[in-house]
Amino acid sequence: MLNMELCANLMRRKLSELNMILFTYSRLSHLLRISGSKASVFRNGTEIKHGAGCCVQLKRLQGMQSNGSMNKKGLQDRQKQQMARGLPKQKPIRDVKQVIVVASGKGGVGKSTTAVNLALGLMAIDKSKSVGLLDADIYGPSIPKLMNLKGNPELNNDNRMIPLINYGVPCMSMGFLVQDTSPVVWRGLMVMSAIERLLRQVEWGSLDYLVVDMPPGTGDVQLSITQNIPIAGAVIVSTPQDVALLDARRGAEMFRKLNVPVLGLVQNMSVFQCPNCHHHTHIFGSNGAKQLAETISVKFLGDVPLHLNIRETSDKGQPIVISSPDSPEAEAYRKVASAVIQNLEELTR
Repeated sequence: MLNMELCANLMRRKLSELNMILFTYSRLSHLLRISGSKASVFRNGTEIKHGAGCCVQLKRLQGMQSNGSMNKKGLQDRQKQQMARGLPKQKPIRDVKQVIVVASGKGGVGKSTTAVNLALGLMAIDKSKSVGLLDADIYGPSIPKLMNLKGNPELNNDNRMIPLINYGVPCMSMGFLVQDTSPVVWRGLMVMSAIERLLRQVEWGSLDYLVVDMPPGTGDVQLSITQNIPIAGAVIVSTPQDVALLDARRGAEMFRKLNVPVLGLVQNMSVFQCPNCHHHTHIFGSNGAKQLAETISVKFLGDVPLHLNIRETSDKGQPIVISSPDSPEAEAYRKVASAVIQNLEELTR
């Protein structure tokens, strides 16, 4: 009986797919019949008339095409203006001076670990600066684990969420609002609503920097954040591996198209040092991110090695910049933070 029901469900699904294919085919056939019944048409929509005036008409079309190429820049400017009309107006986050987004085209390159240690590195360089950390990865929040934070945020009198604080850094994450093992199975509109709440309904207090741990990729969340708040700059994290670099380049190009300054690239897991013989091995390749930075004309922010200490301290919720501040690995993150500050200052001059 169960097998018959499964077969029936499978048949219904296949019939539905077949109907969709037939509908698409019929629509294409209809369009082809319409276009075939008309005379040949150039891309600019001007019809060719046969007969004595054909050469004159062709010259006229060539002239129009040459003029069109001259006005290409003006057309692109008008298109940008029309697109900008439909975009939401950027509104700063209250009492936050500068927003730094940490992004990667691909997951698993150490973006969240970099974001956490970057935030702590900014504070370590200048202890007078206040830094917040926002986890914008709705589907896979990592900040609660990396910052050793648990619990639900409380609400103040204005019904704004109060961030959880550890190591002097106020943090907000979707991970504080759901159970550790509960998946967030949401459609796009629900995710956008959650992002809006995390941006606008959190009582950050006065912050010099808000570091945003973006989800991997170039999707709705990235677009929503960059269009809704002014961003001081983006940090792109990648390993030296070619596959990761392809997506890192897409991420950098996305921010450029959205008029977000790219502060530079971080080459994570750049080299592995054997704890026994101290031999260096470039597991993911050598200097790939540095070469990419030169290719796309952005700054190279520094190397972070593939080291056991970084993994262990991250899993314990004790970021290495805090737990082992004198280690070479912590120094690598502080160098990245210093380069970020320098590039931000250059942009504001």
